Amino acid sequence: MTAPRTFRIAAVPADGVGKEVVAAGRAVLDALAEDSRGSEDAFAFAWEEFPWGCEYYERTGKMIDDDGLDRLKEFDAIYFGAVGWPTVPDHISLWGLRLKICQSFDQWANVRPVHFLPGITSPLRKADDTELDWVVVRENSEGEYAGLGGRNLSGRGQGGEVAVQSALFTEVGCERIMRFAFDLARTRTRRKVSSVTKSNAQQYGMVLWDDVFKRVAADYPDVETESVLVDAMSAKFVLRPEDLSVVVASNLNADILSDLGSALAGSLGLAASANLNPERRFPSMFEPVHGSAPDIAGQGLANPIGAVGSAALMLEHFGLADQAARLHRAIEATTAAGVLTRDVGGTASTEDVTKALIDALNA
Repeated sequence: MTAPRTFRIAAVPADGVGKEVVAAGRAVLDALAEDSRGSEDAFAFAWEEFPWGCEYYERTGKMIDDDGLDRLKEFDAIYFGAVGWPTVPDHISLWGLRLKICQSFDQWANVRPVHFLPGITSPLRKADDTELDWVVVRENSEGEYAGLGGRNLSGRGQGGEVAVQSALFTEVGCERIMRFAFDLARTRTRRKVSSVTKSNAQQYGMVLWDDVFKRVAADYPDVETESVLVDAMSAKFVLRPEDLSVVVASNLNADILSDLGSALAGSLGLAASANLNPERRFPSMFEPVHGSAPDIAGQGLANPIGAVGSAALMLEHFGLADQAARLHRAIEATTAAGVLTRDVGGTASTEDVTKALIDALNA
């Protein structure tokens, strides 16, 4: 019997519904691995869960242990939930955990697919009779989230403080995310890359982005291209989404646009993402796009589809494309059967959807 290939996964559920959806994703992944036992392509997961997050911060004053990054380096991947809680300022929770991992591990490619699933009503009328499917590729290491700047002059008194927040654009950062987007476009039915910019108003960083895009595009003559201002692209997501395939954008612009895409697909609870270090010098991190949702945390109402879709992206990263496809089919079978959480108009619990997904895998 072939020994299963074992992947070491660091689970970081973090806060709120992150704990519930990571537990659901783990159950589905373990069911998938169990089904592979005895086959030539058998695989397994070795999980280790870490308690970091806002509760940990309130106990220790730290969002992650001092040696946390060194410990995470030893894993094949990180499976993340959601970070944030009302008792901890958002900039502390985000920069102290998620962005700390992303930037320290140079997870520079953030991939956020937009999938329209059967059985889920989109607010977009065009989705009723048009096949829509695109992916947002987000520069994940610099841009508007580089963390450069500061606050000063508070000694002036009330109303006198000054804050400076600088965006960072480098040729290296722009080029590598654009080549990633072009390479991805070559794997899709429609070979097209749409670059999103705001170079009419941001005349330095965004003009550099545009210049690099033109240079990179010349190396991909088989891929259709367009450059669109971010405000116009927001309208295009709604009015002409059938014209999209791969959308590449800076850290902030892609963050906003990918949320818009997920909302058009029906809910942020459906949205998956991968934070990739494509060179594999560090582990990549897979997480749903939604937040920690304190209003429903602990009630068993969270939608696990985004976390399970992120698990499928992790399987693809491991080279298990067939298993990832099985997981996508299970998601589609579950939503088509009407097993839906309340964010997409249903009454099912997190547990109900998880069970349905596992049943669909075994069907």
